[in-house]
Amino acid sequence: MLLYIIRHGEPIYGPDTLTELGREQAKAVGKRLSVHGFDRIYSSPNGRARETAQPTCEALGMTPEILPWASEDLLWRDLAVPGVGWSFNGDVRQLRASEMTLPDSRWYDAPVFDEALAPREGYERIAAGADELLRGLGYEHEGQIYRIVNGTNERVALFCHQGVGVTLVSHLLNIPPCLFWTSFDMTHTGVTVIHFEDHGYGYTSAKCLVLSDTAHIYEAGLPYRYSGHNHEDVPL
Repeated sequence: MLLYIIRHGEPIYGPDTLTELGREQAKAVGKRLSVHGFDRIYSSPNGRARETAQPTCEALGMTPEILPWASEDLLWRDLAVPGVGWSFNGDVRQLRASEMTLPDSRWYDAPVFDEALAPREGYERIAAGADELLRGLGYEHEGQIYRIVNGTNERVALFCHQGVGVTLVSHLLNIPPCLFWTSFDMTHTGVTVIHFEDHGYGYTSAKCLVLSDTAHIYEAGLPYRYSGHNHEDVPL
């Protein structure tokens, strides 16, 4: 199975929609994703994610299933630090401290999260939602691997958000969240592909084939703005 995780296009947060560039980005990623198609499409309930999914869904004649746990509104409430914003934009001296990046560490008890509202609950909500989704697709999370209950060759898409995406991928790959948050990111309409390969012995691990790829942005001739920042003068 291939799981595609797509961040929304350039947004306007109030109201919850896309900019004109964001709509062009959504069209470009829709053209790219519709070439091979999907068996299932999921989306966050937030407007900017649903609007990004629309061109892909229209091209394929599909309707996305809404996943409440993928809402960024809940993540903001659970993982935002007042005065800093997202917890993964906090003081890297604390986020990358050795005790924060070890497996099974109590990272959520670190001082950097003192003013955050329930960071552990925010992470666990996404982890539980992902595990429930994968269970329904035939993959049971057991420790750091997945038992294949009913493996498929399906292509599955989830349109969501930066915070949800990097938190979700850190969980799927079993990488400590603070280590992942401070090492990787997802830009607007960046496409991340996770492969659950069946080797024939009943278990698999999640492998990241592509992280936040934006080939469709270049193909469409759109300006490259990493997460809204203009880096057109940087040879990427």
